[in-house]
Amino acid sequence: MATKAVVSVAKGTADLDSNDASGRSASPPRPTRIDGRRLRSERTKQLIIEAYLALVREKPVVQMPTAAQIAERAGYSVRSIFERFPDLSKLRVAAADYSLAQAAALAPARNVDGDREARIRSQVETRAGTCERGTALWRVLVFSAPEDAELRQRVRLARERTVDRFRVMYRPELATLSDREREHLLIALEAITDHESWARMRDQHGLSIEEACSVWIEAIDRLLPPTPGASDPGASD
Repeated sequence: MATKAVVSVAKGTADLDSNDASGRSASPPRPTRIDGRRLRSERTKQLIIEAYLALVREKPVVQMPTAAQIAERAGYSVRSIFERFPDLSKLRVAAADYSLAQAAALAPARNVDGDREARIRSQVETRAGTCERGTALWRVLVFSAPEDAELRQRVRLARERTVDRFRVMYRPELATLSDREREHLLIALEAITDHESWARMRDQHGLSIEEACSVWIEAIDRLLPPTPGASDPGASD
């Protein structure tokens, strides 16, 4: 899901009578007016968040950019940052919310009713895109979460959304398991498709995006129970 500038609309007032006291037609309603200052402020806020995210992605290790670095990248003053965020921890939270919204917008569930192979591939490719875009920020959030309750909540929400996607995409297979087996499988699926799992395949092992996706597809296919009604339930082809 991406963050939109909040536009304050002041509605013009209209005379309820069609004519005024002189018999002439009443003036038309005033046109809708946009609070330009607030719109600019929200746009500035978004650009600061995007500058922060760009800097985070460029860092080879987990490191919080300084206010001066963020201001320079965004093209604003340090004062502009602190006029919109009380401190940098609030900026991290805003960046997390922005990224969660963006991920939701860019990663809708696809092929939910497809066969086993189509569902696994669709889910893996969607998850891979999320990890490819967001691993740098994820590392910052996880690193900072122990000292920030708001960030812990965002990390938990992101993981819950990943598990919810598994429930949707692999409903036929999960339905064959007991409650305990189902929860254990969901834990395993979330763990092997974590951001760090993706980063290790890409950075440590040098896999391409396609190769890394293949690793996840094969692993998930082996972990899932047989698909009900399939002629060769355990196979993905």
